[in-house]
Amino acid sequence: MEPEIWSQLPEELLERVLAFLPLKNFFNLRCTCKRFNSLLFSPSFISIHSSVSSSSPLGDRAIVPPHLSPFLLLSHPQFDYQFPLYDSILGRWRNLSLSLTLPSSYVPAHLLSISNGLLCFSRPNSSSFLVCNLVSRSSRFIEFPAYPFSFEFLSLIPSSNGNGYKMFVLSVGSSSNTAFVYDSRANSWSQFESSRQILNNNSHQEGVLFDGHLYFTTPEPFSIVGFELETGKWARPIDAELPGELTFVRLVNSGEGKLYMVGGIGEHAISRSVKLWEWGEGNGWVEVQRLPEMMCRKFTSVCYHNYEHVYCFCHDGMVCVFCYTWPEILYYKVSTRSWHWLPKCPSLGEKWICGFRWFSFVPDLYTSV
Repeated sequence: MEPEIWSQLPEELLERVLAFLPLKNFFNLRCTCKRFNSLLFSPSFISIHSSVSSSSPLGDRAIVPPHLSPFLLLSHPQFDYQFPLYDSILGRWRNLSLSLTLPSSYVPAHLLSISNGLLCFSRPNSSSFLVCNLVSRSSRFIEFPAYPFSFEFLSLIPSSNGNGYKMFVLSVGSSSNTAFVYDSRANSWSQFESSRQILNNNSHQEGVLFDGHLYFTTPEPFSIVGFELETGKWARPIDAELPGELTFVRLVNSGEGKLYMVGGIGEHAISRSVKLWEWGEGNGWVEVQRLPEMMCRKFTSVCYHNYEHVYCFCHDGMVCVFCYTWPEILYYKVSTRSWHWLPKCPSLGEKWICGFRWFSFVPDLYTSV
């Protein structure tokens, strides 16, 4: 084909054409073009290629890398059929289409949690969750443990041995509060008593997995409670005193055996500074970094000093902090000990407000639903 024609092909069509090549042949093309080289880490390309190669008895499974490039995924109510993805390695944006990967009855859907390449969705008036792997185009409907079922604090948790996953969710009823844990290997729910302390005015936070416990922070007076996944018991394994004058507090698991805490320092619910601490056995919470003053002013202003909708997570060596009401994401790069703002996604409309949810998404072709 003439180069002029290739250069004018839409990106999605080019990916579909190249997906029909055997991976060995495609590897030979990678050195000819930066775009071809980056395709190997594109969720849409891997998804198309896995679909094409599935007709072969062996396919190219042994050649496809199990873990692809990490992405920051942005969810917003206006994005019914796609998610913008930010490639934190290449520094560029992509789009992940849902219309070709989710069951048609589940589009649009509300994204609740992401873990180990799996995404968990819900829909209004539905009686089930949907867990899916967008890359392998596999999915599973998980029926609610009870009906009607009002839930909060949903967390998708990979199993410690890499085989299957668990789903933790708190059900809030008129008479009782109950914790449910779903085990994908047994395809069943277990029921436990919940801790009432974490329910009030804190319903939007996911649990943070660390050392076999799922940790939550309580509203004021701030404290940390943990749910032991194996026994279903609530405890306070991290019982060290928290820093004083906290205005908000969030926990973050680095994924490398470290537990961080992000919190505001101030009085009367107004943050004058934002700090990062690291948990150390025997040392309690040790301050790591303070957010620079100008960046702190911007962060507190976009939050309007309302920290209920502040979220934190770790992504590819970065501690990410964002607010439900603001399209940009603030992150701390651990390797350089520096703070940065990720610019606004170019796909966002100028008048879009609220509803911004960020997730760490590391596609994994072989993670089973």
